[in-house]
Amino acid sequence: MKTALVVGGGFVGAACAWQLQRVGYRVTLLDAGDPLRAASWGNAGHLAIEQVDPLASAANLRSLPRRLFLFGGPVGLPLRDVGAWWPFGMRLFAAASPQRFAAGRQALSALLAQAMPAWRRLVAQTDSARYLREDGHFVAWESPASAQRGKRHWLAADVGEARVAPASRDELALLRHRFNGRPVDAVRFQHTGQILDLGPAREGIVAALCQAGGAVRIGQARTIPVQGGRASVSLDDGSTLDADLVLVAAGAGSAGLLHATEGRVPLIAERGYHLESAQVAQAGSGLLPPVAFEDRSVIVTSFASSLRIAGFTEFSQMASPPDARKWQALSRHAAALGLPMAAGASQWIGARPTLPDYLPALGRSRAAGNLLYAFGHQHLGLTLSAITGELVAAFAAGLQTSADVRPFDLRRFQ
Repeated sequence: MKTALVVGGGFVGAACAWQLQRVGYRVTLLDAGDPLRAASWGNAGHLAIEQVDPLASAANLRSLPRRLFLFGGPVGLPLRDVGAWWPFGMRLFAAASPQRFAAGRQALSALLAQAMPAWRRLVAQTDSARYLREDGHFVAWESPASAQRGKRHWLAADVGEARVAPASRDELALLRHRFNGRPVDAVRFQHTGQILDLGPAREGIVAALCQAGGAVRIGQARTIPVQGGRASVSLDDGSTLDADLVLVAAGAGSAGLLHATEGRVPLIAERGYHLESAQVAQAGSGLLPPVAFEDRSVIVTSFASSLRIAGFTEFSQMASPPDARKWQALSRHAAALGLPMAAGASQWIGARPTLPDYLPALGRSRAAGNLLYAFGHQHLGLTLSAITGELVAAFAAGLQTSADVRPFDLRRFQ
């Protein structure tokens, strides 16, 4: 049996490890041992198949000034990190050209069209169906003007395999009851989904991997040395791991690991923040699907055992200190929405792995035939993790992939 080593223990890494085990590899998942740092754990739990437009777009660039954190918006460009976000921004500007945006949209849409079916297969294979909820989500507004603009946009938008309609009278009444009477209007998406408990869902995939003969090793990859056209993984404890296949799926840490083999990967740590409370919805009232408040640029998610409010897009570096003002802003939003966030709500910051064209990186290294990569899923890591696992396994096994992976090769940046 051939061996595979998957570097990265988030949802993308776990899903890839599981699918590689299924196609005949004996897999070791190299996990840094702190899953709470993974961007796929810290997000809203939303399976966002409606987001078929890459965020590298002319429309987003035009709206950037009014969305800056400096003016009360969600986008942070810390001066201390100008060396990171300025060159990234120049590449983003180029990627937002009409031709590249259209090509990126086509490539991303092909992945998102398969995302929910892939998740259904993944939870069935790993006995984790209880964590997948397919009940759509809401987008809400708090002023008549923003509601009119927002509804006009979403009702005319191409949302891929999702569907969108005005919220019903009963749905609006429920939203107003839950959120301090704030929503003026809303739309309801169908065919999108949610993972109800992120930690146990990931653990279920890893448990299935181990039961099938795979293994987990706790450790931190430091470098990917290549000798004779074959890659291995050097760990922080000084040891080296060899395998017939090495897959780098380490999120925002992937660029550093691949620098020696792929050159400079133009990835930025696009950091997000959340607050989470163990308090949940009132007893007997049921869990609402995720609710995005566009006026505030936040999303509120009811998980099985907690309540989370998440937001902000901070173009930064992984090692930069967090900006406490963003947690304070989330706290103010939570209070205005009437969320039962206790004073001791936990704070989280994590780095989305984002490339300038807002497409993932999936492919094979030029420097080593046994080295593959799967990272850079930006805001869609959780959404695309299941289909990414299937594509990587098919690619590794020499089988036909269900979607064209050529648009995601890192060579596109050269």
